[in-house]
Amino acid sequence: MQLFHAVQEKRPLSKANENSPAKTSGAALLIAAVGVVYGDIGTSPLYTLKEVFSGHYGVQLNHDGVLGILSLIFWSLIWVVSIKYVLFVLRANNQGEGGIMALTALARRAAAPYPHMSKVLVLLGLFGAALFYGDSMITPAISVLSAVEGLELAFDGIDHWVVPLSVVVLVALFLIQKHGTARIGILFGPVMVLWFVVLGALGVYGILQRPEVLQALNPVWAVQFFVVHPGMGVAILGAVVLSLTGAEALYADMGHFGRKPISRAWFMLVLPGLALNYFGQGALILGNPEAVRNPFYLLAPDWALLPMVALSTLATIIASQAVISGAFSLTRQAIQLGYVPRMFIQHTSSQEQGQIYIGTVNWALMVGVVLLVIGFESSSALAAAYGVAVTGTMLITTILSAAVVLLLWKTPRWLAIPMLFGFLLVDGLYFAANAPKILQGGAFPVIAGIALFILMTTWKRGRKIIVERLDETALPLPLFISSIRSQPPFRVKGTAVFLTARADAVPHALLHNLLHNQVLHEQVVLLTVVSEDSPRVPVDRRFEVESYGDGFFRVNLHFGFTEEPDVPLALSLCHLAELDFSPMRTTYFLSRETVIPTKRIGMARWREHLFSFLLKNANSNLKYFQLPLNRVIELGTQVEM
Repeated sequence: MQLFHAVQEKRPLSKANENSPAKTSGAALLIAAVGVVYGDIGTSPLYTLKEVFSGHYGVQLNHDGVLGILSLIFWSLIWVVSIKYVLFVLRANNQGEGGIMALTALARRAAAPYPHMSKVLVLLGLFGAALFYGDSMITPAISVLSAVEGLELAFDGIDHWVVPLSVVVLVALFLIQKHGTARIGILFGPVMVLWFVVLGALGVYGILQRPEVLQALNPVWAVQFFVVHPGMGVAILGAVVLSLTGAEALYADMGHFGRKPISRAWFMLVLPGLALNYFGQGALILGNPEAVRNPFYLLAPDWALLPMVALSTLATIIASQAVISGAFSLTRQAIQLGYVPRMFIQHTSSQEQGQIYIGTVNWALMVGVVLLVIGFESSSALAAAYGVAVTGTMLITTILSAAVVLLLWKTPRWLAIPMLFGFLLVDGLYFAANAPKILQGGAFPVIAGIALFILMTTWKRGRKIIVERLDETALPLPLFISSIRSQPPFRVKGTAVFLTARADAVPHALLHNLLHNQVLHEQVVLLTVVSEDSPRVPVDRRFEVESYGDGFFRVNLHFGFTEEPDVPLALSLCHLAELDFSPMRTTYFLSRETVIPTKRIGMARWREHLFSFLLKNANSNLKYFQLPLNRVIELGTQVEM
């Protein structure tokens, strides 16, 4: 056999490449990162202190109570966001890409010598990804509700309009997704920069009224709060965690901007703005305990109330947009890694590969968000359900990062273990504090996460079983080629490309075509598309070609989990004299499997029916691999599960 290596076209491989720091100024990247990355955590001041002092947790509105809470919030931002995510987790990137799926692929690679550990880590990563979808529904609902609720302070008797107005804003947000966010995205950065500047300015205004709140910078107040109120101290973390929502976005969006712009934006603008605003709200509560009903809006002067409602609504829309876009990106990665059925992915920008739209995900999120708004009716009620998905994802991120640090980086244990133990301890406390919320409305993100986890594992397992069943009746490729040599069929002009998942077996579509049409093409290509666990594949590793002789070739195409598998374009760059992939000479043969649930050992019967449903509704290989409609022949195969 002769082995050839072909080179892919030299075009941008991802959004990260197109907008690399080398081509974009540091200031522009920093402003863009503020707009996309920090929308979620940036809108947390709208509802965090309001929920903490709502009366559910029994926190006293006195000097010690306010300073204790402010100290907890400030040092949570320092430990969880600044130290854990910004200084540590952002370094655990997969070729510059972040997010729970990228980290899962990295952890699986790290634990490859330990199969059982690798399997557990993958399952944890999948559950973390499933929880992210639950978070993607709650974030837009609670953010927009909390912003619109500011109208209650400006107009009497408008309470019953808050839910309808929030639904209108959210539905409009989901309706414009298919048109792309490029134009709106231009405003994201400057608006969020203005938002954080306003947060800081309002905070300074409040602090000047009661400067003693700055005592909360001393962590002793947080420790003292736990000592004096041991039971309440853990429970209150269920509300304090609202100040951390969106921390996962720092890691998820790293591939778009890089680690340095995200880190600089946090320390230079976001952290100061958040800390000042929380301290300003605390000063307001100390001076006027009745302001606890909505300390964020009451911190602003009367004349600034309506402008603040408008700015807050815009900021929450931006925060929601970031989460929705994150759900699209996560789904594409999961599809490439084989955990989610293939869906139609629409590119909303001809220049930015990262700007995509997935209709199925968009409408599912919209339905979930609208039901949450109608069902809970207020941001306070939603806050009781918020936190379970967030803390669960945070805890899973720490566990996966630990595997990378200890197994892949080989960091000295004396240095890594104490640090990781500290992260796990804090994340565990936050998760334990939020666990009771499951019985207070927090079951929604958990149920959604479990349902999506079942769907992902069922799809992955089902695809594996199909390959095993087809292997049982597969014809070895060497035996097939030998029979062709001894009894050559009629050969027609052109190139036939048969997509197959196996490298050493004859595709069923090839056997069916030979059986029914009694012909073979001059060039027969057995094509396997390989999804790597890295975000991008280097140009010199795009594909491999093996020649078996007698016009038979084996081609392996490699794509990263952030790349679009454009098969015809990749094949057109295979400049080999033996192969001709010109459009009018190439025919693609696909095999579509129809699953028949049986009592054979494989999966539970209900999961077999679920997999059959998913398979019927999955996007076909024709669209997914961007094959030309008029050059494809699809042949069906029945598979007993």
